[in-house]
Amino acid sequence: MPPEPPAHESAPQSVRTSAPAGDSARERDLRFVNRVHRLRTLGLALGFLCVASVLRRHDQPMALWLLLGASAFLWPHVARSLAIRSTDPARSERVHLTLDSALGGTAVALMQFNLLPSALLVTMLSMDKIAVGGIRFWLRTVAVLVAACILTSATLGFAVDLETPTSVLVSCIPLLVTYPLLISYVMHALVKKVAVQNTRLAEIGSTDELTGLANRRQGLVAAGRALASHQRNGRPATLVVIDIDRFKDINDRFGHPAGDQVLREVAMLLSQRSRETDTPARYGGDEFLLVLPDSDLSGATEMAQRIREHLAVATFNAAPGLRCTVSLGAAEAYWDMVDVEDWVQQADAALFRAKAGGRDCLVCAPKFGPEFDGLASGRIVETQLQDEGGPCRVST
Repeated sequence: MPPEPPAHESAPQSVRTSAPAGDSARERDLRFVNRVHRLRTLGLALGFLCVASVLRRHDQPMALWLLLGASAFLWPHVARSLAIRSTDPARSERVHLTLDSALGGTAVALMQFNLLPSALLVTMLSMDKIAVGGIRFWLRTVAVLVAACILTSATLGFAVDLETPTSVLVSCIPLLVTYPLLISYVMHALVKKVAVQNTRLAEIGSTDELTGLANRRQGLVAAGRALASHQRNGRPATLVVIDIDRFKDINDRFGHPAGDQVLREVAMLLSQRSRETDTPARYGGDEFLLVLPDSDLSGATEMAQRIREHLAVATFNAAPGLRCTVSLGAAEAYWDMVDVEDWVQQADAALFRAKAGGRDCLVCAPKFGPEFDGLASGRIVETQLQDEGGPCRVST
């Protein structure tokens, strides 16, 4: 008779598709059933006051009062019991929502179309159906409501009593005030839940699951921003590509759990050593990107040194005795660089030279541009830098 809460049909798709992986569809449907049960119980009780205030003005038989009481106080619990026992609780609940509309149409006819309570019930039912399943679901249920109303009214001889006395008006106030507020609360809770889940989805879509770093796409987006900033205002920016040395051998010798631990260790190190403006990202496999806005090759060299020093003393529980090293290739942005792909290719070429030259070092790509026309042909002069952690070669 009275309405049911807006949940599951229109909002449900975003809720259901963004729910945690361990959260089964049946569990979500049962939560929906329980939510409907709570609000249906309150709504039918409040609706009972409206209908009863009208029926008491007419000489109605006891059987009708018993039927009204059963629909108001027993039906919510019967509907919940049937839904939770169903193989498809959501589908079962949609059937029950349709039956609610039939009860509402019957109540309107029993009240002889008394103006205020009839308009109130129909409006609440319509509002709920649209919120739950959109216009299409509302049209289906309103057809059931109208059919039930016509059938019941025909049985009663199409009796009409539009007058709404003060006593009936007062009886309608609880439903008129309380239930819309509860509907608003439920809608707010659902919108808030969807917002949280959409935020979580955005995080999942931009984060590498194993390492917790930005994923490849987000790393390239950050590189694009840094390159655009450099070309717009001339601020330096450096891109570093990092590769774990002999990572396949680590997996083959110590197993993939050890390899995963190495990846997480390198990721944690990049996060800890990065500035707030830097973006460490997993590029794929055992490769990482490090986007360094407002940093030139000397800054990249300092960063590489800190990374190598830490890894030199790092230990791994899953692989006792393992010593992990990384090779790094760095490229500084220049004003006429074509795009991010060009930038990555230059850093990747420097990484290739680092691996070919013995690994566990940094090689910086030459900075092309008008001031480096002599190097545009690919001539590279390598300078050997000595440091406590070992060799670090910079192509200049």
